[in-house]
Amino acid sequence: MVAGLALCVLPIWLVVTLAYWLSGSHMSLATGADNLMIALAAVATVAAAMTARTNRGRVRIAWVTTSIGLGSFTLGAVLWLFYRLFQVEHPYPSIADIAYLVLPIAVAIALLLLSSGFSRASRTRLVVDALVVAGSFTIVGWITVLDEVGKAAPDDRLKVAISASYPVLDAAVLTIGVLVVMRAQGGQRRTLALMTSAMLAIAISDGAFVYLTATQQPTADALLYLGWLGGLGLFVAAAVTGRGFAHRDVVVAQPVSWTSVWLPFVPLLLASAAVYTESPEEIRAGPIPVIGIVLLLAFSARQLLVMSENRTLLATVAEQALRDPLTGVGNRIVFRDRLNHAMQMRQREGLSVGVLVMDLDDFKVVNDTLGHPVGDELLSLVADRIVASVRAGDTVARLGGDEFAVLIEGRVDNSQLIAHRVVEAFDEPFIVDGQDLLIRPSVGLAVAEQDEPDLLAEDLLKRADIAMYSAKRSRSGGVHLFNSEMLLVETPDSDLFASGPMPASRTGAGTIRLLGELRQAIDHLELTLVYQPKFDLNTGSIVGVEALVRWPHPRRGLLSPDEFLPLVRRYGLMGSITDLVVNQALDDVVRWNADSLEVPTAVNLFAPSMADLRLPGKFATALADRDLSPSQLTVEITEDLFLDNMDRTKTVLDQLRQNGIRIAIDDFGSGYSALSYMRDLTVDEIKLDRHFIAPIPADRRAAAVVRAVLNLAGELGLTTVAEGIETATTADWLRQHGCNIGQGYYFSPPLTADKLRDVLIRCRESGARETLACPVRRGSSHWSDADVPQIELMP
Repeated sequence: MVAGLALCVLPIWLVVTLAYWLSGSHMSLATGADNLMIALAAVATVAAAMTARTNRGRVRIAWVTTSIGLGSFTLGAVLWLFYRLFQVEHPYPSIADIAYLVLPIAVAIALLLLSSGFSRASRTRLVVDALVVAGSFTIVGWITVLDEVGKAAPDDRLKVAISASYPVLDAAVLTIGVLVVMRAQGGQRRTLALMTSAMLAIAISDGAFVYLTATQQPTADALLYLGWLGGLGLFVAAAVTGRGFAHRDVVVAQPVSWTSVWLPFVPLLLASAAVYTESPEEIRAGPIPVIGIVLLLAFSARQLLVMSENRTLLATVAEQALRDPLTGVGNRIVFRDRLNHAMQMRQREGLSVGVLVMDLDDFKVVNDTLGHPVGDELLSLVADRIVASVRAGDTVARLGGDEFAVLIEGRVDNSQLIAHRVVEAFDEPFIVDGQDLLIRPSVGLAVAEQDEPDLLAEDLLKRADIAMYSAKRSRSGGVHLFNSEMLLVETPDSDLFASGPMPASRTGAGTIRLLGELRQAIDHLELTLVYQPKFDLNTGSIVGVEALVRWPHPRRGLLSPDEFLPLVRRYGLMGSITDLVVNQALDDVVRWNADSLEVPTAVNLFAPSMADLRLPGKFATALADRDLSPSQLTVEITEDLFLDNMDRTKTVLDQLRQNGIRIAIDDFGSGYSALSYMRDLTVDEIKLDRHFIAPIPADRRAAAVVRAVLNLAGELGLTTVAEGIETATTADWLRQHGCNIGQGYYFSPPLTADKLRDVLIRCRESGARETLACPVRRGSSHWSDADVPQIELMP
């Protein structure tokens, strides 16, 4: 609409000019300048309207406002030319002046809309600064020039008001323009500077026009038009550059410029100096007292805004001093301060204090492969998840790098509950830069015990740190609760550990890709199970099977546990793997039972999983849903890891055994605390690790150690199972020394569920009809998958 109005002005201008020319009059130089100004103003109006069409939001509104101002200026120029051509007497003030004065108001609004980096208070102060400058220049202008207008036309208040409006509005818009340009960002400054320069040029001509009018001099001088023409040309340039204007509707922290500090004060000082040159009678005769009161109110409001902004700034700086600038959570300073306060309250009121320290596993891989910006965004998302997992009164802080800490106050069980909630928050992948990243934390927890009243805050934090390093070493996931045994293990200096060299395919981006594939395989139940039979070494009967997980990878083929379980431990997928294995194994048991093949099945659990108080209920539900007896399930605890909470583990094991589920310690002899587990945990059997068994035939010392363990297990009433039996000699030695059960490739390799079913049926049909005992056939050693399991028994 505005562009159409501007385009309509051109034909009108041509018609008026042509009519004047046909009347026989001759154009003056000023009249030609009027014609040129009309044409250039129309072009500027159209350019601003076209720029408005190419933008959106506030930028579009700003350019629409500018086009309205320029269109009004064009209309004023046409009216002024009409007055000049038809020799209208006393054309000043007129409707043309009102049209002219719309432009500075429109440009001031446009500059405020285009400004970036200002808060609401800053924009308000910007307007108040403009009023202060405008009021100051009004006083100076009145004393130097405008009082002549008042004296020349004492009864024509409209003329005085119009004459004062030009410099006042121009001074206000120039003040806004200068301050906005000083705060402009990249991609903004050129357009804003052109608009401000355009108004400066127009303001110069406006001031000259008011001066000539006040001193009753001719205003038809063509030189007067240079400022107006130059300003309109600059508006055209601003409109062209404004098509790529990059607006940022955010508050940008910038140092305060000296211009914004002294700009309101300099005009105010000039106004004060000008007032001192006048007599009291002259001051009272004009509008200076009223303007002075308005100026005083505006300046007072400005100072109040400055004080408010300073208070807000100081509060922000104080807050930022206690906040991590990247994630927004607390920093190390605030965490230590609140931890010290919590420990003091603990001594006074006896409340429990827990400290959780966590570190992101393999975060360096993300930085090295995807870049530091992705790593920074990931840290922010991690902080958000931690905050969402804790209570409102808990303190979350980033200690540095990818290490976070949580201060938990209240009951002891609150600390462990919140710690497990934090770990569970990492079950879902993070979406960063369009990619799903599954990142797992190593979490250490230390709780100040009641029998340690003199424990210091630094010591509690150090304990949590040690527990976190223990979690990193084990790569087992879960929450590692500090215990005194951890002090016996030296804490490494590095904050990134590995359980051994990883294959090249599992480093860098390959690790992230493989993690995503593993996660998808778990979610889509693509992992499979095979079962290795367990034989009674005295009778040759199959007395159970052990479920072993395999991953049929679409490109790499069938992967054994050694090839992907390190990733499961490292990235905390144990819970998902456990659910998959237990449910799939029990489904296979149901199918075997349908063929009257009742065979106990063992599933492996990582030791830290045994601290999950929900585990007994989950197993009981899985058995009940399938109408299975608990005696058909054995839980084997992988013993090569620390149990992170012995008290909770005992509770879980007791509940499992009360439900009728057997408990076995797997890989006995490979871990840290084998004998203490036999002493402290109520279990049903121990499984001797294959590396414990293999040296028996050739190493007398190894045989003596195994014999001692078998004797000790017998004294404790525990069933013994030997893993990895490869030869008849080993099997016979174990039988003679009291080992109950054996498994290994000497008897049978792991079999699929269907192959195992066939083997069990053949065993039943070829031997005792009521049992699963296989007849012993002499003269065999190693067998293939298709063979019926055999054992060579010595007399």
